[in-house]
Amino acid sequence: MSSENLPQSPERAESPEQQRRKPRVAVVFGGRSSEHGISVVTAGAVMKAIDRTKYDVLPIGITADGRWALTADEPERMAITDRKVPDVDLLTGAAEGSVVLSVDPGSREVVYTEPGAVPKALGEVDVVFPVLHGPYGEDGTLQGLLELSGVPYVGAGVLASAVGQDKEYMKRVFISYGLPVGPYEVVRPREWDNDPAAARKRIVDFAGEHGWPLFIKPARGGSSMGITKVDDLAGLDAAIEEARRHDPKFLVEALLRGREIECGVLEFEDGPRASVPAEIPPVTAHDFYDFEAKYIDSATGLVPAPLTEEQTAEVQRLAVAAFDAVSCEGLVRADFFLTEDGSFVINEINTLPGFTPISMYPRMWQESGVSYPELVDRLIQAALTRSTGLR
Repeated sequence: MSSENLPQSPERAESPEQQRRKPRVAVVFGGRSSEHGISVVTAGAVMKAIDRTKYDVLPIGITADGRWALTADEPERMAITDRKVPDVDLLTGAAEGSVVLSVDPGSREVVYTEPGAVPKALGEVDVVFPVLHGPYGEDGTLQGLLELSGVPYVGAGVLASAVGQDKEYMKRVFISYGLPVGPYEVVRPREWDNDPAAARKRIVDFAGEHGWPLFIKPARGGSSMGITKVDDLAGLDAAIEEARRHDPKFLVEALLRGREIECGVLEFEDGPRASVPAEIPPVTAHDFYDFEAKYIDSATGLVPAPLTEEQTAEVQRLAVAAFDAVSCEGLVRADFFLTEDGSFVINEINTLPGFTPISMYPRMWQESGVSYPELVDRLIQAALTRSTGLR
């Protein structure tokens, strides 16, 4: 993307009489995690939904190696095509230069640089809409940078993002607040590296208590990447290796027999509210609701979930309680199991859930009376009115 084709710095309003510029939204996507491609898909959907009569949009893609790139505003190129997810490096303009956001809280300036060229100021950003999934984006790292920069942003803050990304500490917080959590074990990197036999025995003992199959999953990941359903001891080591390919810390979870129920939480002026819940039916072509089922085969859920009024009220209560327990802001998708004895068990929350128009979170809010464009606008407006720093 040559410098003459760069977005121009918006005119600043100098007086009430002059025309005020539109708020500028930087949509930041891609990133260094294994969920890079899904993040690009989500960003394309968000960019399509942003009302261009109200906002200017600055697309910033983070490449798989961590470079911040200014991409063209072409959301139609950011979709899954031929069962392949998109990549920031393949988007127009991404390969040429890099962008830097000032960490001076007195300036929200974005600067573009190309090799051998004078850096060019692109003007200030009013709010960041981060649509990064996984580590180096959804886990509090980007949120910390934005706090240092003094730039408002959509979604959870540093602590809630970090807790929401780490399934071990998420569960610990839920337990401390009295929320029902299923049986699990955590194996930390040092344990596995120093004494894998002892760690393996602990897992086998866990299986002896709770039964096979088990789920082995990365502690800090999403989109069901790196998760394996293990039916017996023979498949255990391969499952651990796959989980550790995504995160050196991993969880072991017992199978919870029942129905998979999800519920969205959105922050309104008077506090968080829960959407109608959804149900994820069994996916017959897959062992469980994995990455391919979610994004490649586009398995769909039932919205609203066929629950009784009492069950709906209870899962909504628990979803808001999980939102509050982790000190979330903006939005959350809470995932539950409705077990065979009729009780709900919380599996996890997602502080930045899948956000394409066919994703469960927007679909639940659509059914609750909030359209996809309205949802995006509400999140931007909430971020614009919320200051950074301690709160």
